[in-house]
Amino acid sequence: MAGEIPDLNATVRTGTGKGAARQARRENLVPGIVYGGGAEPLPINLKYNELLKRLKAGRFLSTLFNLKVDGQEDVRVICRGVQRDVVKDLPTHVDLMRLRRTSRINLYIPVEFVGEEKSPGLKRGGVLTVVRPEVELVVTAGDIPEKLTVDVSALNIGDIVHISDIALPEGTTPTITGRDFVIANISAPSGLRSAEDEEEAAEE
Repeated sequence: MAGEIPDLNATVRTGTGKGAARQARRENLVPGIVYGGGAEPLPINLKYNELLKRLKAGRFLSTLFNLKVDGQEDVRVICRGVQRDVVKDLPTHVDLMRLRRTSRINLYIPVEFVGEEKSPGLKRGGVLTVVRPEVELVVTAGDIPEKLTVDVSALNIGDIVHISDIALPEGTTPTITGRDFVIANISAPSGLRSAEDEEEAAEE
């Protein structure tokens, strides 16, 4: 289970329609709607500056949030759309979808590397090259892994870590299917590579 699901704070928006939405924007708020999960749609307002900060941080559409609204129970949501001003490209409306614990969603999960101090390849001066610091997975909302762990303690120079080498939680699958993509590798240090290149050139 993910250790930290970020909070997304909102207030209930009184009134509906364009008038209420325009009033919200005048007050530096972004109107939105929360739907799904077997409950009635809930009109909300989000603080403009907080939302903009989240959007600039990236991955907003693939991040699971804990939505906190005064007078309502906390609920897990994922963004399903952000409408933007066609001229300024700034957010004008947000659609959030409630998730049940059994809902399946796409999320980016970070990859953590352990055992670097024991790796024979790294001890010889090799370099751990991380190709994918995070992997997009299809996960169940009630059982989201906090991270994927890769043990590199036995890896030598030239060894490669593929997605198939990582033990994924049960019911979790990569969004990229049919391809055993690379997560990381241990490459030779530049000095060793240049020496090998010179040897090959001399042999030729």
